[in-house]
This record gives sequence, structure tokens and C-alpha cells, in this order.
Amino acid sequence: MPITQRPTLIESLSNPDKIWDIIIVGGGATGLGTALDAASRGYQTLLLEQADFAKGTSSRSTKLIHGGVRYLAHGDIGLVREALYERGLLLKNAAHLVKNKSFIIPNYKWWSGAYYTIGLTFYDLLAGKLSFGRSKYIPKKETISRLPGINQQGLYAGVVYHDGQFDDARLAINLAQTCLEQGATALNYFKVTGLVKETGKIAGISATDLETGLVYQIKGQAVINATGVFVDELMQQDEPHKKKLVAPSQGIHIVVDRSFMSGDDALVIPETDDGRVLFALPWHGKLLIGTTDTPIDARSLEPRALEQEIGFVIRNIGRYITRAPRREDVLSVFAGLRPLAAPQQGAKGTKDISRRHKLIVSASGLITITGGKWTTYRRMAQDTVDKAIEAARLDPRKCVSTTLPIHGNIENADNADHLYIYGSDRDALLDLINENPAWAEKLHPDFDYLKVEVVWGVRRELARSIEDVLARRVRVLFLDATAAMKMAPSVARLMAVELNKDKNWEISQVAAFNELAKGYLL
Repeated sequence: MPITQRPTLIESLSNPDKIWDIIIVGGGATGLGTALDAASRGYQTLLLEQADFAKGTSSRSTKLIHGGVRYLAHGDIGLVREALYERGLLLKNAAHLVKNKSFIIPNYKWWSGAYYTIGLTFYDLLAGKLSFGRSKYIPKKETISRLPGINQQGLYAGVVYHDGQFDDARLAINLAQTCLEQGATALNYFKVTGLVKETGKIAGISATDLETGLVYQIKGQAVINATGVFVDELMQQDEPHKKKLVAPSQGIHIVVDRSFMSGDDALVIPETDDGRVLFALPWHGKLLIGTTDTPIDARSLEPRALEQEIGFVIRNIGRYITRAPRREDVLSVFAGLRPLAAPQQGAKGTKDISRRHKLIVSASGLITITGGKWTTYRRMAQDTVDKAIEAARLDPRKCVSTTLPIHGNIENADNADHLYIYGSDRDALLDLINENPAWAEKLHPDFDYLKVEVVWGVRRELARSIEDVLARRVRVLFLDATAAMKMAPSVARLMAVELNKDKNWEISQVAAFNELAKGYLL
């Protein structure tokens, strides 16, 4: 097991003369992937995140590891091929979290069966040896049986294709653990407050431990800005008159009971009111529906779904299923901001902006990575470290991440057991119950999550708050916000013992979490 105790990790920052090879600012998918790539090549690597790992966009995705059927329709074949290759690698390297999922497109036009079958067959061919399975046309009767609750009026048939589904925040936590195993130092709740320059060149950063208020001056040969929708803030610290690089786009999801569509297959609505793809897919025992693509100016760690977006999702899904969800059926609603590259001339909206990533090196040597998506995080990381080697003139070393197993990787995990998300850690987690049999109790009667998972989250997964546990170690906040609020006092008591906190800490934590959770309710 890697060292996951915060005081021990912070000790590595105590020598002000130490020069890190690579410092990464930002602990989302891109930052964590970059830290792992750098550390696994043998570079002295430091990652600092101002909140929790994957607090922002990286925990708020549609939970897909996919080539991007929509990108194929836009003719971006290179991006699709790259993403399908990365999808295949993830199925091998994080097999406990990435699953082969079947998706069904219902056909309501006589010609659409042939149209989607041909297009998706090409999609399969682009995957080559890493294909998840062949697409095929299915008759009306099979479509109805596989999508219980589908609107049968005007339905001709369906087309099935295969893509990946995963748990985004859990993969981020496992990436952080893998970084530590590879010798990196990765810290959450550590805010980078400034860039340090010598003769006009980046020479390090200043950062504050948000738990203690202590300020650190940290030297580094390469500094990488992987802060997602916040990249412009660091870029403008470096170059105050720099034009903004990112045009944030908001995507929301609603979560409802599985009874609205109880099958194991995911529903794909190929064209909504605004020309997007809408998904309804089973996830952790609930039905996840989304997403939107709304241009937005404000950048926030806790974006909120707009009324128009909620109405859009409910209205569009209601056309395709017989029992349309109402506002009161929504168990949780969450929003995320995509860090899309600012639109090029001719783009009609954020849905037309390329999901390709973009690398920029400033005159001072600050390396900024933006754009991209979860599926291609590893390739983004590889390109970023290659750029850092070039920009900082580091000793060149080859990337090894294509075959590097991610912490927890285990094949044939039992998905019926909710502890499958821990992969190879499952038995060690359960062994903790020997220390205190009460930890075998459930956190809530309607969910399988156990008290021992809270203890494990603190000891082994760098959780520091109730939110860290209920939002990103177990995903209850995203599944049922009311249930999460009911679990909060029990989680606080367990964490207080582990973190040596007093009753006042428990009370303030519960109050803060409940206030946060209200934003996930309609």
C-alpha cells in the first residue's frame, strides 16, 4: 500500500531547496493522468489540488468511456480512432471500473435502422482489435423487451452498439493512489497561489495548505497548468493580458429510480432539440439521464443546473419513455463544466467545439493543457509530459502508461457486489471490520454502503471531509441527495475518530454538507 497519510506526504515539501522535475497544478482527470505519466517515467513529481481530487468536472461526467459516436457524425475520425484506442486500454488497465456496456438507439424512422447500423459498423471497425463488440440491427420486439418502458408508438426497430461505462470519481481516486505508488506526491486541499519566476522563467510555485494555512515555496523545473475550467486564472497570473483560452460549457444530469427504465441496456436518443445526443443509462442502481451543452461564463467548483436545462432533459427523455419523470421524481441533479477550447470561427455553439486537447507553452515556460475528455486522459497526459520534457529540457524518458495497471485493477469483478468498485482492495477493506465489527453496518437502510467504507476512504483514499466520502468515495450525493444528507451525521462521527477531530468539527461538517446537498435537489 502507498503512503496515504497527509502529514507524511507533506513532509516531502519541507525542504525548500528541493527542485521537483515536474509540478502539476490541478487534480482532475488530466492532472492526475499527467502526474502518473511523469512519476511512472521516474521523474520527481508533485501534484497539488485546491479542493478534493475530481471535485470539479471530472466527477460530473456522463460516466462514459467512449469513442464518441457524435464526433464520428461530425467527421472527426482521428479523434474517434484515438478515443477508441484509449477506451480499449482502459478496459485492460482499470478493469474493475470500466465495463463493456450495450447501448440501444430506437428507430422511429423507416430508414434510420440502416443509417445507424452502417455508421456504427464503421465505428466498430475504427476500434480494430480493441473493439467492444459488433453493432447490430434488432427488430421492434427485441427493442421493446430490452428497453422496458420505451415509447412504442411509431417504433420500427433498434440498433445496438457497445461502448464503455465507468465511475469517474472512483477512477480519479485510483489514479491518485497509483501516482503515490509510482513515487509521486499528490495532495488535495493545497491551493497554488502564485508562480515563482527567476529571470522571467517559471522556477516554481507558492502554495498554501488549506487545512493549516501554512505557505510553501516550491521549486520545479516544469510547471503544468491542468486546472480545467480555471486554466485562464493561472495563465493570466503568468501573462496578465493573455486572451482567455477556455469557453466553459455546462452539462447537467438528473438521476431517477431505475423503475423508469429497468433494463440493463442504455438508451441513446441520437438527436435532441439542440442536436445533441441524450443518454439514459443504469448506474449504481439508479437511472442517469443527460446531458446538456450550455455556454456559461461563470466558473465554479459547484455549478448549478439551470431551470432551462432541467426542463430540457425531462422534456426530451419524456418523448421516448412511456412514464416520463417529473421534477418530484428526481433524486439528484448535478452539473459539470467542460473546459472546451474557445470556439473557432463558424462554430454554431459549444456542441460544435472540438473535444481535442490543446497544449500551450508560454514565454516563461508555463505549460497549459486544456480540452479533451475522460476517455483520452492518458494520451493527454503523455503529450503533456512529452511537452514538459522538451520545454524544461528534462532527461528524456519513454512513456510507460499504455500497459500500466491502475490501482485496484482486477478482471471479472462481481458487479452484483457494490464493493466491486474497490477492485483488488475489496478484501483488505473488509478485513478492517475485524478491527471494529460495528463497521459492517450499513450507512443507510436503502443502500449497501458500509461504515467501513468511510474508514477506508480516510485511511487509504485521502478523504478529508464528509463531502469527499459521500460525493466521490461512495457516490451517494450523486445518486440520492436526500439519502446522503441522512448519512452525513454517521459519516462525520466515523471521520472525526479517524482524523482526531472534535464534536464542533462534526457539527460544522454536517451543516456544510447539508447546505451543499440542497443544491443537488430540485
